[in-house]
Amino acid sequence: MRGEPGFFDVDERFKRLSGLGDHLEAFAAAVDFEVFRADLVAALGYSDGAQGGRPPFDPVMMFKILVIQAMDNLSDERAEFLINDRMSFMRFLGLTLADRVPDARTIWLFREKLTRAGAIEGLFARFDAALRASGYIAMSGQIVDATLVPAPKQRNSEEEKKAIKEGRIPKGWAEKPAKLRQKDRDACWTVKFSKAKERPDGTKPPVDIAIPTFGYQNHVAIDRGFGFIRKWMATDAAAYEGARLREGLLDKTNTAASVWADTAYRSAANEAFMAKNGFVSRVHRKKPKGKPMPDGIRRANALKSTVRSRVEHVFAAQKDKMGLFIRTIGIRRARVKIGMANLIYNFKRLVFWQRLAAA
Repeated sequence: MRGEPGFFDVDERFKRLSGLGDHLEAFAAAVDFEVFRADLVAALGYSDGAQGGRPPFDPVMMFKILVIQAMDNLSDERAEFLINDRMSFMRFLGLTLADRVPDARTIWLFREKLTRAGAIEGLFARFDAALRASGYIAMSGQIVDATLVPAPKQRNSEEEKKAIKEGRIPKGWAEKPAKLRQKDRDACWTVKFSKAKERPDGTKPPVDIAIPTFGYQNHVAIDRGFGFIRKWMATDAAAYEGARLREGLLDKTNTAASVWADTAYRSAANEAFMAKNGFVSRVHRKKPKGKPMPDGIRRANALKSTVRSRVEHVFAAQKDKMGLFIRTIGIRRARVKIGMANLIYNFKRLVFWQRLAAA
């Protein structure tokens, strides 16, 4: 039997991982994670160590753990296990086999501190500033859209649902703190309509498919030029996406004024807002009620769709590859989860552009 692995054995294994395509290594090469340090330190409020005790883990390393979790939709317990298990994770975090690994509780506390400090928006803005400094400026207009992010369904009675909608704590919950902590009073139900597919005989069903969904929404605005998410916000699932356009979702620094969006964003209020603030509306027009869609509007909408459809790549990456799902309770924690998913997408987009430039 062979003895303990030596330095060269570990080095050879890392080379093998690199050859197989370690996506975390690509992240480490493309993203300067030190740009987040100042914001992390300010949000965490660590002591200077004068009181003694075990020193905290490096904040940048802990932030990288959140990156790993967001990429693979890992729970805190699963993240702890896989960091101990996978060499690629250890290399990304700068850990050796002899180093102490944060446990699930430590990971939860770190994320909770960032949540209470409201740090995710600042971290996202910090990376966006780094992108702009590297030449990836917001250009060629912007595309706006939203997607539903599911959360665990709540089993509440009609009376409890009514109290939640009215902003009250349902009767009996306050006396049961453990139950109250596990009830998400911020997430909401909504119904998503999907186009019904054709039947085998070629006919279409008379109604579309209605899919009830419980959770939150991720609203984003990407720039048309590079495809980075420039603005975002998280709301409950029932929030009307069209109204978010007027609440800071548009990026005024984009070099072009055009704004693409689907018919959910077509309203007199939005059109007036865009005209007043110097934006040019490329928002889809709705079909007139009780009348067929005019050919001119249909062709114009089809042309707009060739641009607008690019935003769907964002949601496909987050749902299919990252498995975006809200396990936490409350809008503040959901905002961190959604914000990390948006940040990870921008990391991936940066890797794409750097590889394209090197090709």
